[in-house]
Amino acid sequence: MALNELETKKIEKAVSAFIEKRRPPAYMRDQMDLGFRISKQSVELFEIRPLWANPAEKIEEAIAKATWVKSTQKWKIYWQRADLKWHRYEPDPEVDTLEQFLNIVDKDEYACFFG
Repeated sequence: MALNELETKKIEKAVSAFIEKRRPPAYMRDQMDLGFRISKQSVELFEIRPLWANPAEKIEEAIAKATWVKSTQKWKIYWQRADLKWHRYEPDPEVDTLEQFLNIVDKDEYACFFG
Protein backbone atom coordinates (compact mmCIF):
# COMPACT_ATOMS: atom_id res chain seq x y z
CA MET A 1 0.00 0.00 0.00
CA ALA A 2 1.31 3.44 -0.90
CA LEU A 3 2.06 6.14 1.65
CA ASN A 4 -0.67 8.70 2.21
CA GLU A 5 -0.29 12.37 1.24
CA LEU A 6 0.63 13.58 4.75
CA GLU A 7 3.26 10.86 5.19
CA THR A 8 4.66 11.65 1.75
CA LYS A 9 5.00 15.37 2.57
CA LYS A 10 6.81 14.59 5.85
CA ILE A 11 9.17 12.23 4.02
CA GLU A 12 9.83 14.79 1.27
CA LYS A 13 10.71 17.40 3.88
CA ALA A 14 13.12 15.12 5.79
CA VAL A 15 14.80 13.70 2.70
CA SER A 16 15.09 17.12 1.03
CA ALA A 17 16.94 18.41 4.12
CA PHE A 18 19.26 15.38 4.00
CA ILE A 19 19.93 15.89 0.28
CA GLU A 20 20.67 19.60 0.75
CA LYS A 21 23.15 18.78 3.51
CA ARG A 22 24.99 16.21 1.35
CA ARG A 23 24.84 17.93 -2.06
CA PRO A 24 28.07 19.12 -3.63
CA PRO A 25 28.64 22.87 -4.16
CA ALA A 26 26.48 24.45 -6.89
CA TYR A 27 29.39 24.77 -9.35
CA MET A 28 29.88 20.95 -9.28
CA ARG A 29 26.27 19.84 -9.61
CA ASP A 30 26.41 19.39 -13.36
CA GLN A 31 29.08 16.72 -12.73
CA MET A 32 27.54 15.08 -9.65
CA ASP A 33 24.37 15.74 -7.74
CA LEU A 34 22.00 13.89 -5.42
CA GLY A 35 18.32 13.17 -5.79
CA PHE A 36 15.52 11.05 -4.40
CA ARG A 37 12.19 9.58 -5.34
CA ILE A 38 9.26 8.23 -3.42
CA SER A 39 7.52 5.29 -5.02
CA LYS A 40 4.66 3.48 -3.28
CA GLN A 41 6.08 2.82 0.20
CA SER A 42 9.78 3.23 -0.67
CA VAL A 43 12.25 6.11 -0.63
CA GLU A 44 15.25 5.81 -2.93
CA LEU A 45 18.36 8.00 -2.82
CA PHE A 46 20.57 8.27 -5.90
CA GLU A 47 23.48 10.15 -7.47
CA ILE A 48 22.98 12.00 -10.75
CA ARG A 49 26.00 11.99 -13.06
CA PRO A 50 26.78 12.46 -16.74
CA LEU A 51 26.98 9.24 -18.75
CA TRP A 52 30.65 8.54 -19.43
CA ALA A 53 30.11 7.81 -23.14
CA ASN A 54 27.78 10.77 -23.64
CA PRO A 55 28.27 13.53 -21.05
CA ALA A 56 25.15 15.35 -22.30
CA GLU A 57 23.04 12.45 -20.99
CA LYS A 58 22.47 12.10 -17.23
CA ILE A 59 22.25 8.79 -15.37
CA GLU A 60 21.11 7.87 -11.87
CA GLU A 61 23.20 5.59 -9.67
CA ALA A 62 21.37 4.14 -6.67
CA ILE A 63 22.72 4.86 -3.20
CA ALA A 64 20.17 3.55 -0.69
CA LYS A 65 16.54 2.58 -0.31
CA ALA A 66 14.17 2.38 2.64
CA THR A 67 10.81 0.63 2.44
CA TRP A 68 8.04 1.23 4.98
CA VAL A 69 6.40 -1.95 6.27
CA LYS A 70 3.10 -0.93 7.82
CA SER A 71 2.48 -4.25 9.60
CA THR A 72 5.71 -3.96 11.62
CA GLN A 73 5.88 -0.14 11.69
CA LYS A 74 9.52 -0.34 10.56
CA TRP A 75 11.64 0.91 7.69
CA LYS A 76 13.66 -1.82 5.95
CA ILE A 77 17.05 -0.59 4.70
CA TYR A 78 18.62 -1.69 1.43
CA TRP A 79 21.83 -0.98 -0.44
CA GLN A 80 22.75 -1.80 -4.02
CA ARG A 81 25.69 -4.11 -4.58
CA ALA A 82 27.77 -4.49 -7.74
CA ASP A 83 25.18 -6.95 -9.08
CA LEU A 84 22.78 -3.95 -9.28
CA LYS A 85 20.26 -5.69 -7.01
CA TRP A 86 18.96 -4.35 -3.71
CA HIS A 87 20.25 -6.20 -0.65
CA ARG A 88 19.25 -5.81 3.00
CA TYR A 89 21.69 -3.66 4.91
CA GLU A 90 22.71 -6.28 7.47
CA PRO A 91 24.36 -4.08 10.10
CA ASP A 92 20.95 -2.39 10.59
CA PRO A 93 18.30 -4.13 8.46
CA GLU A 94 15.38 -2.22 10.03
CA VAL A 95 14.84 1.06 11.84
CA ASP A 96 11.87 2.74 13.50
CA THR A 97 12.06 6.12 11.77
CA LEU A 98 13.06 7.61 8.46
CA GLU A 99 15.48 9.89 10.32
CA GLN A 100 17.32 6.82 11.64
CA PHE A 101 17.63 5.55 8.06
CA LEU A 102 19.02 8.90 6.90
CA ASN A 103 21.52 8.96 9.80
CA ILE A 104 22.76 5.47 8.88
CA VAL A 105 23.21 6.51 5.25
CA ASP A 106 24.91 9.76 6.28
CA LYS A 107 27.41 7.98 8.58
CA ASP A 108 27.99 5.16 6.04
CA GLU A 109 30.14 3.26 8.55
CA TYR A 110 30.64 0.27 6.23
CA ALA A 111 31.07 2.24 2.97
CA CYS A 112 28.00 0.62 1.41
CA PHE A 113 26.23 3.78 0.29
CA PHE A 114 28.83 6.33 -0.77
CA GLY A 115 31.78 3.96 -1.12
